[in-house]
Amino acid sequence: MAGNLVARSIHDLTAAAWFGGSLMGAIGLNGAAAEAKDPTERTRLSSKGWGKWAPIQTAAFAGHLAADLAIAWENKGRIAKQDSVAANTIYKTVVTLAGAAVTLYAGVVGKKVDELSDEGAQGATEPRAGASDELKTAQTQLKALQWAIPAFAAWVIILGAKHGEMQRPKNILKGLR
Repeated sequence: MAGNLVARSIHDLTAAAWFGGSLMGAIGLNGAAAEAKDPTERTRLSSKGWGKWAPIQTAAFAGHLAADLAIAWENKGRIAKQDSVAANTIYKTVVTLAGAAVTLYAGVVGKKVDELSDEGAQGATEPRAGASDELKTAQTQLKALQWAIPAFAAWVIILGAKHGEMQRPKNILKGLR
């Protein structure tokens, strides 16, 4: 029981870090960087901030994965026997991995924007007139990815809450095969 509480807490806190960090970055960090007076500082400052967050995000993903595995191991019997739990577990795993891939891809694209920061920009995800096609493409991708990431994280949180509801005694009894 204590192990399940620890694993669930780590699971929920790491998902919250993913959601909150990505949302704050999109709104706060990118928004503040867009206000830098020097256009070359806009993407550079944003990239530096995201670079400082990346190790925390990586640790959160690692903790989330470890907690997921611990929870699945402890609940393997319920996953096998309770109606819809296996399907929800697979679905949540796919969404988590897809979200992690999107987050990783955003880091790769962000690195490209950082490399091109000397070109200047309107904002962290908004190219300025005369920007290279390479920078425009990267910033356009980041503009979409910055909102996709918290959407995936929220989706994972919602599916985790659904798992929690499936563990209520009345739902366990109703769903046993």
